[in-house]
Amino acid sequence: MSKLKILVVDDESRMRKLVKDFLVKQNYEVLEAGDGSEALDLFFADQDIALIILDVMMPKMDGWQVCREVRNYSKVPIIMLTARTDERDELQGFQLGVDEYIAKPFSPKILVARVEAILRRTNQIAADAVLSYGGISIDQAAHVVMIDGKTIDLSFKEFELLTYFMENKGIALSREKILNSVWNYDYFGDARTIDTHVKKLRSKLGEKGDLIKTVWGMGYKLEI
Repeated sequence: MSKLKILVVDDESRMRKLVKDFLVKQNYEVLEAGDGSEALDLFFADQDIALIILDVMMPKMDGWQVCREVRNYSKVPIIMLTARTDERDELQGFQLGVDEYIAKPFSPKILVARVEAILRRTNQIAADAVLSYGGISIDQAAHVVMIDGKTIDLSFKEFELLTYFMENKGIALSREKILNSVWNYDYFGDARTIDTHVKKLRSKLGEKGDLIKTVWGMGYKLEI
């Protein structure tokens, strides 16, 4: 099976090398671009790019411009990197169709985990048949959730929400990221809908509901 290609776009060569090294270790092929113009040239020259990791602040053409151009032709997954933590930037990214939004500095291991989660969601790499963590088991093919061997009933959205938590275990997830990933970025609802679903999910998980931790002022994290 051929390696999936990931385009890493950042004007800092050290940052590109850091990200590339971690991705190559996970058996991805990595293409590099040092500015937005070069990124578009590479993207349109190679139709097999599976995902783009895109810095916001770059010379010649910034990440927002690149994202707009790509979205005119493709739904390829895009992860935006930025040194800024302005909520307006994050919302703009989701409105443009960005799949993930990660603030610098970040853990390369977390970035790779996000890459793999997105590629699973977009069916570019096979989803694990069974996800298991902390006594919770999800059979994705059969759409069955078990706790310590006993089946529990979840609604479709509760199942998707728990699956997203399991795929991103140990990672703090903002309400906006959860809405973007589980409800899709073009969902025009209130982020508080996340709180309602998490409350119901915790209740159905019983004691295991305590694994879903509240990250105050941000969102949630699944962690033992």
